[in-house]
Amino acid sequence: MTFAATVLTLYPEMFPGPLGASLSGDALSRGLWSLEARQIRDHGIGRHRNVDDTPAGGGVGMVLRCDVLAAAIDAAVPPDDPRPKLLMSPRGRPLRQARVRELAGGPGAIIVCGRFEGVDERVIEGRGLEEVSIGDYVLSGGEIAALVLLDACVRLIPGVMGKESSGLDESFEGNRLEYPQYTRPREWEGRPIPDVLMSGNHAAIEKWRRAEAERITRERRPDLLSPSSSP
Repeated sequence: MTFAATVLTLYPEMFPGPLGASLSGDALSRGLWSLEARQIRDHGIGRHRNVDDTPAGGGVGMVLRCDVLAAAIDAAVPPDDPRPKLLMSPRGRPLRQARVRELAGGPGAIIVCGRFEGVDERVIEGRGLEEVSIGDYVLSGGEIAALVLLDACVRLIPGVMGKESSGLDESFEGNRLEYPQYTRPREWEGRPIPDVLMSGNHAAIEKWRRAEAERITRERRPDLLSPSSSP
């Protein structure tokens, strides 16, 4: 099963963007995943292909029309398509590593990139869009957020990373941030590699890494250590 991503956007030229380079780009060229960017404006209204209108009840900005976006989704998604339909949105549920792993292990995703002041609520309800946020800030549109989500997913697809175990000790796996990493030279500007890492004692190294991950998480992200938190 190949991970297939379909992105609905007003700016399809933004894709694959950085996803066409490095690990994700190599995996794309090898057919380990696929990417299709579709133009929402193809389903716009009238001669000028309008896709937005003023917000009901008044207010600033414009809102992406439900009929236009629904038509774009319907054209891109067959009725029996099992892929989840995601809407990149600052009001969505925060993206966590556990959800990334679920998506990476599935058939792919339909990703809707909003613009303007938002998307008509009726299409979110009517097409069952799952709202996803990548952080507590607002972007100009959902495209960059979609790139982030896809990068996080693609790197976990089997065959993308050099070693399948290389993603298991990273930040957010097991509700911990990653321990410090070191490499040559053994000493740099008076800062040596911790002796334990050069000891060859794998049990001691593992104990040190666990302790360091715990320390850094407690200092920087204590919320991850709460019983209710999830990766």
